[in-house]
Amino acid sequence: METVLRYRGRAIEPDDVTCIRALIAARPEASRRALSIELCRAWGWVQDNGALRDAVCRGLLLALHRGGHIELPAPKPTMRGNAWARRRPAPVAVDTTPIACSLGELGAVALRQARRTDDESLVNSLVAHHHYLGYRQPVGEHLKYLVVAGERPIGCFMWSSAPRHLAPRDTFLGWTPAQRTRHLRYIAYQMRFLILPWVRVPHLASHLLGRMSAQLSADWEKVYAHPIYFTETFVDPERNRGTCYRAANWTPLGLTKGRGKDDHTNRQNRSLKLLFGYPLVRDFRRRLCAEASSRPHTPEEAS
Repeated sequence: METVLRYRGRAIEPDDVTCIRALIAARPEASRRALSIELCRAWGWVQDNGALRDAVCRGLLLALHRGGHIELPAPKPTMRGNAWARRRPAPVAVDTTPIACSLGELGAVALRQARRTDDESLVNSLVAHHHYLGYRQPVGEHLKYLVVAGERPIGCFMWSSAPRHLAPRDTFLGWTPAQRTRHLRYIAYQMRFLILPWVRVPHLASHLLGRMSAQLSADWEKVYAHPIYFTETFVDPERNRGTCYRAANWTPLGLTKGRGKDDHTNRQNRSLKLLFGYPLVRDFRRRLCAEASSRPHTPEEAS
């Protein structure tokens, strides 16, 4: 049977398209999100942690719609006016007394996983108002961290699912497109790393990166039921050299092509970024290039 398209590793056959058309016809007033949820339930399309893959399913429905295979209902308006201004997290008052000391004098530092906790709104606010890129809601799997010294916030991390196509990373790993599709979920992308501007502690950034690498995979597995084998992030070479990443033994993998993930022109439309990578297990290449599903790493295999 001819495959209509492949989406995120799933082959969509003509019978699947017929099923989706029947679902849309049976619920003409349903939103696109409601349709995606019902389709996920009908197909048993879930994440490792049991949550429905409705965001991925909405992408599939949109791809079929754009390809002329189905006709989706018009999107329902969800926000009017200045969407960015309305979505930007509100400022939260924190102690801004300057901290200038050595790492040893700073005292006990903790990285608190903030996703779905009372700390999450604080992380969102601090990133929105103190990171030069501002706040952007992560999509897909993601975790957020509040870094505290005692009980005082001093920084934040935000992690998300990795971009699908990054030439420097794909070349470094040496995986095939099929291996990338199968194992991309085992890579986490550090989308924000913030040390608050009133905190001046030498070597703090590289120290936190090391602490984060020892904690991230276990936290990810608690939420999403699978580990992380490799991490990556971008550095803008026009702003800095990525000194803290180099000090924490991250590897510069190469420059991006400056086209962004939604490029349709194959032309540079933004500044080039330097991609850094850091493995969380020694045999990361074997796991990420495996032909069968990778098993979770054990503590003694962590680097």
